[in-house]
This record gives sequence, C-alpha cells and structure tokens, in this order.
Amino acid sequence: MMEWKISPQFEGMILRNYMHKELGISRNILKALKFDGGKISINDVQVDVRYCLKEGDLLRVNFPKEDRGFYMEAEDMELDIVYEDDHIIVLNKQAGIVAVPTPHTPKGTIANGLLGYYDQKNLSYTAHVVTRLDKDTSGLMLIGKHRYSHSLLAKSQEKNKIDRSYIALVHGEMPDKKGTIDAPIGRKEGSFMEREVREGGRQAITHYEVISKANDKSLVQAKLETGRTHQIRVHFASLNHPIVGDSLYGGQDDKISRQALHCQELIFPHPITEETIHLKSEVPSDIKNLLEK
Repeated sequence: MMEWKISPQFEGMILRNYMHKELGISRNILKALKFDGGKISINDVQVDVRYCLKEGDLLRVNFPKEDRGFYMEAEDMELDIVYEDDHIIVLNKQAGIVAVPTPHTPKGTIANGLLGYYDQKNLSYTAHVVTRLDKDTSGLMLIGKHRYSHSLLAKSQEKNKIDRSYIALVHGEMPDKKGTIDAPIGRKEGSFMEREVREGGRQAITHYEVISKANDKSLVQAKLETGRTHQIRVHFASLNHPIVGDSLYGGQDDKISRQALHCQELIFPHPITEETIHLKSEVPSDIKNLLEK
C-alpha cells in the first residue's frame, strides 16, 4: 500500500487525472487497480477514479497481486544485493548468469532468483528488470520491485536520467583519450544474436574515456546514452578494438572466459522519493587479473 496527502493546488482535480499526471500511474496500472483486485480509498473510504479531490484528503492505493508468467519459476539463489528498499533492488550480477528466462534458458536466471527471494519475503511481485545486462557482463543491475516503481524507472530511462558507467578492457591502444561513438546498431543479417553497426539501425551513442594503456590493450570507461543490445561490445568492435574475451565480436584472450565488461557505476533518481541514488561496484577479479599482466 502507498499513500499521498492531497496538497491545496490539487483541490478540485479528478482523482484519475491526479494519479495519472501527478503520480505517474500508467493507464495499464489504473486498469489493473479496477479489475484485478486493487483498491483506491480516500480517508479510508473506497472511491472510484472519478472522485473530486479536496485539500487534505489522504489517498491510499493498494496495488493488486502481480501475475507471474507460467514459465517464471521461483528458485533459491544467492543474490548479491547492493541496495534495497520497499520499491527497488540493485544487484551486483556475476558473469555467466542470464538476466531473464528465455526458451533456451528457462531456469537459473536472475529473474528466477528474484522470485525466490520475493517468496521468502512474502512479496507478491514478479521480476521487473530495468537495466538488463548480457549473460557474460557483470556489475550493477537495477530492478523495480513492483509494477509502479518499474513504470516510473522506465520513464526515467526513456528520459536518459539513469546513468550507467562501465569498465571495459579492449584490444589495442585507443588513439584518442576520449570520444563519442554515434553509430546505429541493428541485428546482423542471418543471426538471431549478433548485432552490428549498420545503416538503418537504431541510433546508439556511447561516450568513452581511456583510463590506461598497457600490453596492447586499453582500459576504458564507457557511458551509455542509449541502451541497445550489445551496444558497448558492438561499438568498440566497429572501431577494431573489440572487448577482450568477447569471442562473438572478435575479442581474444585465453585468460578470461567472458567479455571483460563490468557495469561499475549507477546513478538514478529514486522512483518514489526522487532522491539521487549513486552506487558503485568493484571491478571483479578476472578483469583485475588481466590488468596486472
């Protein structure tokens, strides 16, 4: 349940408009509140969305239990939780774990683990991943606990208010200290998984800065302005500087079993309080080992 006290400037406003325009509650969530067992009350009296607000009214919203897809099974899994409150979770994801179930990977995903965690806490939520990471990319991953926080975070993401900073080790010495890669990305013809820079693809923008160079490799910090599938991997490969260990896009190294890519920093406005949340994650040992050689 969540509650809001109505301020003077909203006196006379229709409840439906207040919930949609001021609280950011989507029409789909409003529909779920009406038909799926939710409850809207003013001053402890149940009302419908046509109610006319008065100053000082206390609005309470009980969101309905969330349905889980039939393929979404809860599993016991050790989750590295960096931050958690009633509305969001930020995980430090290990490499080698898929974020959400697919036909080829129906179990053992972060989403399965989240459902198991929610069941332990008696929370009737499903998995709402906001910033998805590839299977072999490690680091910080943002999750909305319930559909309302997820909806608000998705809007923040659309407005580029969620900043993600990655550490990547790439082949070769980057010629420029910093730069921006603005190159459209689309699915590679004939491949379900692989992407490429191509005409007619979706706009993709990556900003980068070289941190250090050694042994014909460059350690770079990359920041996403857009969030296309495999964006950082594809962009650096297009410059002939593929990420070390990324065999799909030309990276080579027998000392690491995955691409040397880690989401190190996450900055975003909290969906409910609007407080700025700033989190960091240490570079994992398999990437550190490459830097020391």
